[in-house]
Amino acid sequence: MAEVKVLIVDDSATVQDLLKDIFSSDHDLRVVGTASNGLEAVERAKTLQPDIITMDINMPVMNGLEAIERIMANNPRPIMVVTDLDHSKVAFAALSKGALDVQQKSFLTMGQGADFIAKVKLLAKVKVIRHLQLKKDRGVAAVLAPLAPPAPPVAPVPVAEKQVRAVAIASSTGGPKALSQIFSDLDGGFPVPILVAQHMDDGFIAGLVEWLDGVSSLNVKLAQTGEMLRANTAYFAPAGFHLAVSPTRRVSLVERAREDIFHPSCNRLLQSAGDAYGAGCAGVILTGMGDDGVEGLRRIHERGGMTIAQDEATSSVFGMPNVAINSGCVDRVLPLGDIGGALRHLATPN
Repeated sequence: MAEVKVLIVDDSATVQDLLKDIFSSDHDLRVVGTASNGLEAVERAKTLQPDIITMDINMPVMNGLEAIERIMANNPRPIMVVTDLDHSKVAFAALSKGALDVQQKSFLTMGQGADFIAKVKLLAKVKVIRHLQLKKDRGVAAVLAPLAPPAPPVAPVPVAEKQVRAVAIASSTGGPKALSQIFSDLDGGFPVPILVAQHMDDGFIAGLVEWLDGVSSLNVKLAQTGEMLRANTAYFAPAGFHLAVSPTRRVSLVERAREDIFHPSCNRLLQSAGDAYGAGCAGVILTGMGDDGVEGLRRIHERGGMTIAQDEATSSVFGMPNVAINSGCVDRVLPLGDIGGALRHLATPN
């Protein structure tokens, strides 16, 4: 692949050195510069024209949020926030200003450099445009360049065949931003529960939930085992657990095993939702690396539920949706901006 130029932004020289060491282990990556505060980041993004920027949040002179806002307004670049747990809530606010993803700093000392490198390479390919704040203080951003013509309008779905009673969503890299748009599009009340498996470091999940709770009138929360699933509520697995639906349509939390690759598991959620709701389940697979969620989406499809995949043009990483589409278990391939409307149509009785 073509060389990926990286700009590292962090006020800690130690963190800068750790990131340099990680990037130097891959011949496709080259660190073209570093910055110790947001103002330097804005200037060096303009002069160095990196393919991707890693950005800390809490820095002197100018913080990461303001730097992201300025870069995305004047010199758009793919930006990955790399920060610590103390700033997890603020880190997700960075997505509303144009950042593509959030990464916990703990990976620097936990031997997870290979996964981080893979994510950086993928996000460096994302085509970003000038950031436009679509809704004031709602956390929704237009940052993905249109790479393909928009999909045709969603065709009506006969209520007798596809009346949705619950929505299950699988999401990974780039997912927080995608979820924020879908949730915002569902503003004004949603008649069924939503369950989400979003691959996420444990330390960030509470911050993600708190941030998403502010982008619409949906009640976004960490699920509690045994609780009843309610309309207009989005449920996420708490740290250390997988989220599932019990046969009685209540929350089921399964403690994560050390050997589990994906956390939380998208397949576990979608399979259980398909079993519990049958044809009354809508399954959605969003942007992300790998293939987690595909078997779960297949289960929903086999049970007669509606299955939706995010299209390539609006996916930060067209991995999970692509595998699902190629597997033949996807009913509709939609751009991100159409998914919320499609779900509302499916879930609203005529």
